[in-house]
Parts: sequence; C-alpha cells; structure tokens
Amino acid sequence: MGDVLAGFHAVWEFGSDSVLIRYERGIRSPKLFQALGERRIPLSAVEGVTLAPGRRGTVVLRLTPRPGADPLMEAADGQLKEGSDPYRLVLPAERETLAEYYADELKGLLTESGPAERHLVAAPEAPLHFKAYDGKASFDGTSVQFRWSWTGASSAKWKAGDQSFPVTGLSGVEWRSPEIFEGHLRLVPREPGPARSAQPDQDPASVVFGLGYGPVHESLPFAAAVLAAVRARGPVPAVPAPARRDPADIAERIRHLGELHQAGLVTDEEFSSKKAELLAEL
Repeated sequence: MGDVLAGFHAVWEFGSDSVLIRYERGIRSPKLFQALGERRIPLSAVEGVTLAPGRRGTVVLRLTPRPGADPLMEAADGQLKEGSDPYRLVLPAERETLAEYYADELKGLLTESGPAERHLVAAPEAPLHFKAYDGKASFDGTSVQFRWSWTGASSAKWKAGDQSFPVTGLSGVEWRSPEIFEGHLRLVPREPGPARSAQPDQDPASVVFGLGYGPVHESLPFAAAVLAAVRARGPVPAVPAPARRDPADIAERIRHLGELHQAGLVTDEEFSSKKAELLAEL
C-alpha cells in the first residue's frame, strides 16, 4: 500500500505486510504512546480491522491483534484504558471515507486468525527500569532485579533481601495496572518452590504500585519485555493454581476496599469489579 494516515496522537504507515505506527510525543499524547515511540505490527499478528464512530465528531480505526501475538497486549490482559490502546487510531469524522478505504484494504491483506504460537510483535527493548512503591525494578534482558526501598518494603521483603530472577527461571509475568486497586508486578517461577504469600506486598517476587509509583507507561513495557524474554525460551510447564485465600483475609480486604470507595479513591465500577474478583477467590 505504501500510504500514510495521520490521526490524533499517531500516524499509521501501511506496507504490504505490516503497519508501522509512529506515536506522537506531544504533551497531550498518552504517556504510554510516548514511551513506545513506534511499533511495526506485522499483518500476520492481526486478525481483524474495525471502523466505528468515536467521541466528539471522530471515528476510530482499530486493528484487532491475535491473542498471544503481542507481548504488550498479553501482559496488559485487557486492563488498558481505551485512550491508551496502541491499536486505535482516532480521526476526525470528516475522514471517515478515507479511513473506510484503508480498513477495506487491510481486511483484504489479512490471512491469519486465532491464537499465535509465538510473539510476532517486537517487545520494548531492555534495559528497562521503574520505581515501584516498595522498591526499584530493573531488567537487563537476562534477569530481573528488585531492590527494596526502606520507606515502602514490608518486613518480609527486607528479611528476604534484594532479589535477582534469571529469565531462565521464570514462566511468566503477572501485571496489575496501577490505575486499579492493588496494582503490582509479580514474577511467576518456572518451577514450583516454597509456598508464596498471596499478597504481593509480602512476596519477594513482586513489587507493588501506588500513587505515582509503577505508572502504566513504565511498568507495562517492562512487563512486556520480561514476558517476551520468557516466551523466547520456549514452552513452560503448567503452573499449579494458587491456593484459595483465607475468608477472613478476603473480608478484611473488602472492608478496606469499601473505605477507599467511601473516600472517593475508588470508583463505583472499580469497587464492584474488585469486590467480585475478591469474592471469586473464596
């Protein structure tokens, strides 16, 4: 195709086998877009294209990535807010006809669907690092290091000491957005070991987020890079499901969540969603 389509916060350049997305770095652009810079999305990683009305006189052109094709979206696990979705291109409504043309052209080039056997979109490059509430996390491409903060780390983490996790010993990464209750990044070991705490603030293989700590544009690319490195090592053994939590602990966390809700720190939707998630763990 070889054409370019410019929208709000991003420019898409269409090739015969990929779409190169260049994200704007302006102050109004989502910080995640600024952190990503640009991404080349192979058409083999895409299974659909949609065009729909947007807000305030806009239309939205969106690519639907195949499950497992993009480490960033796999790590995000559906937690990204709509405005931070890197597969959306927002355009003025008067460009709808042009957007429809490109949507049709792309649809004609798509040949794959369903889960991908491997990552097809490049992950953010190491080294990467970010500051969590209870420590600093860094990744050099081969191992993850956690260095605890004396102002935020729990006694359990101080007792365990600073941690280093080779990628070869991991089977995955669990990322929970800092924009919702109990945000954290947890590393999943390849081999079962000693019983781990269900609480990320007590688990030395986790760092927890907080107001201003572990922001999406820093912690999500970090999680994606680690996940891509883990997947590059080949298949990993199944990890046993974690044991169900103590009902008393669940009740205490729901009570705390209710206090945050009453204080206006958690929205109605976030309260209902997290409460249901906690009850499901009983």
